[in-house]
Amino acid sequence: MNDAGRQQYRIGGSLLDLIIGDITNETTDAIVNAANSSLLGGGGVDGAIQRAAGPLLLAECKRIRAQHGPLPPGRAVATSGASLKAKHVIHTVGPVWQDGSNGEAATLASCYRESMKLAEQLSCLSVSFPSISTGAFGYPVYDAARTALATIVEHLRTSSVKTVRFVLFDIRTHRAYSTEARKLAARVPGFQFEDDAAGS
Repeated sequence: MNDAGRQQYRIGGSLLDLIIGDITNETTDAIVNAANSSLLGGGGVDGAIQRAAGPLLLAECKRIRAQHGPLPPGRAVATSGASLKAKHVIHTVGPVWQDGSNGEAATLASCYRESMKLAEQLSCLSVSFPSISTGAFGYPVYDAARTALATIVEHLRTSSVKTVRFVLFDIRTHRAYSTEARKLAARVPGFQFEDDAAGS
């Protein structure tokens, strides 16, 4: 794991990590792909995961699309990790930002909830997420971080998943998640920042 900018939080018996890194290198049981509805790859995280995983992943995605059609925003499906270190890839489609009054927050929260449910069904103990929808889909990063963190922290209270890692693309995104995580820790009982994650 790349420990750049690592921050660690605890909620009950579970951990939430924030790092700057490349999600395709993660060794968690599953990684989450911020996919397009087509499931056929694209730019950003989606393209990076497809390239790193190799043709087997695309073939699996094509089979899912042929059987079920395009993946709606807020839903999630799982494939193998193909050539990745992770055992599974969970694909979810985030909302395209319009103006915030078209259900974007609810759809984004659903992406995280549905991904976590799939991870539990797959008996995953650890999952890595990107920042869903904050790239080409244009979701404001602080707003996205607030929704992502609140949804995951709530889910971790009762989840069989024990580690969730947000693998963030750059310093700007990491700063947004760090800021929103500290705000959340100040108001959510039991959600605590680990002062020195590297030494914990």
